[in-house]
Amino acid sequence: MPVLEPNPQNGQKKMLLVFGAFFAIFIVIGVIATVLAP
Repeated sequence: MPVLEPNPQNGQKKMLLVFGAFFAIFIVIGVIATVLAP
């Protein structure tokens, strides 16, 4: 897996976007679980 370059190429930018979306979904699930927890 290549190290992130100073100016990322299209593939790396897309990977960062997917990683960010995954992280956001994880946070949303965590918040929902915290709200639903007794």
